[in-house]
Amino acid sequence: MQKWKGQDMDTIAAIATPHGTGGLAVIRISGEQAIARAQELFQPIRGRMPAEMAGYTCAYGYLMQDGERLDDVVLTVFRAPHSYTGENVVEIACHGGRYLTETLLRAVLCDAVRLAEPGEFTKRAFLNGKLSLTQAEAVADLISASGENAAKAARRLREGATFRRISGFSETLLNVLSDLAVWADYPDEDIPEVDGGALERRLSGLLANMQGLLDTYGYGKILREGLYTVIAGKPNVGKSTLFNALSGYERSIVTSLAGTTRDVVEEQVRVGGYTLRLSDTAGMRETTEQVERLGVERSLACLKEADLILAVFDTSRPMEEEDVSLLKQLPVERTICVCNKTDIAKVWQPEMEKFSDIVEISAKNEINMQSLTDAVCRFAARSAVPAEDGMIVNERQRTALQEAMDAVQEGLTALQAGYAYDAVTVSLDAAADALLRLTGERVTDKVVDTVFSRFCVGK
Repeated sequence: MQKWKGQDMDTIAAIATPHGTGGLAVIRISGEQAIARAQELFQPIRGRMPAEMAGYTCAYGYLMQDGERLDDVVLTVFRAPHSYTGENVVEIACHGGRYLTETLLRAVLCDAVRLAEPGEFTKRAFLNGKLSLTQAEAVADLISASGENAAKAARRLREGATFRRISGFSETLLNVLSDLAVWADYPDEDIPEVDGGALERRLSGLLANMQGLLDTYGYGKILREGLYTVIAGKPNVGKSTLFNALSGYERSIVTSLAGTTRDVVEEQVRVGGYTLRLSDTAGMRETTEQVERLGVERSLACLKEADLILAVFDTSRPMEEEDVSLLKQLPVERTICVCNKTDIAKVWQPEMEKFSDIVEISAKNEINMQSLTDAVCRFAARSAVPAEDGMIVNERQRTALQEAMDAVQEGLTALQAGYAYDAVTVSLDAAADALLRLTGERVTDKVVDTVFSRFCVGK
């Protein structure tokens, strides 16, 4: 790994558990002075002092400051390099509570120990070679996972699934570059000439494999950010009632008056293991009322941006012009047709083949809501990929992989056009560099700082 600016890092500390009242809290210290600082503050009830403790061992005692007992704690020592950060680490488990944990943290902080920055513990794990950059990003995804599928995928990525797949691409590129370098550098030696046809097949195969990983971005984004889901329909078909049923409480105002919802109401909900970023939109109809018209315009804009649309129709009443107009505007491949008010006899039926799926429910009475959950899961699963195969989950990764693919394609095009192998080598060097930046084996301080800025302080 490259030599990093500030590689000789100072000692840091932070509260590693959420702030607030609880039964337990943990203060984490990492760095060269971690054990020495614990030695100054910790008084064991019996047993050894921190400096005498082996890694992965605990001791019960008191945290002291100026002769005053602050709390009874359990202190755990992790010795470098066998720790999360790769440095000496001490974790102090104390009683929970904002005041107490902040008091203990202030006792730990001194000239030799400063407060950690957001994500700095994981950043040090990356800088010390304990994690690749894609694995480090998976740590943040695991912490922020809002559904079962997102958590499973983050665990797989944390184990290095994406890193291994990208490393395979890098290995292929390096083998090709090695063959080209040997043939170019030793023209007088008895070395077989590079087979242009074989090289073309290798690069084409590599591009196909890279495209396969890039194609996982859509599903990775769904797991990480959730499905942007819009509830659409004409006024008074039960959109807000459905929104409230999915949210689990009365988030949208529901009345018998058409046009009650004037603007987009948003909520994040979990449906069948997936997260939906749910939006209840204004009823779509022709109107001269200015505020409602603006709401309708926003609703139409939401339809264009949505990953998934839940188009709600009241099939207990005859089809009206607003229904026909909405049907014409729906991108049917990303629309689930929701026939609402099925506790009342229906008088018309949308055409099945026009939609991604069709379900019949009563949102008011929460009848057959499981069928809607199943339809959402079927929609999300269309782009699903096995997490153990790795996936691209954020824009930084997607951009770097796309850059690598563009460079490989440039080299392949040069090869097919009959350019010298030197031109091909320049493009493949750029591709290899992009892959190294993707895994974090060759990135700038700015990129690293950006990645870890979204972490919480204690991680």
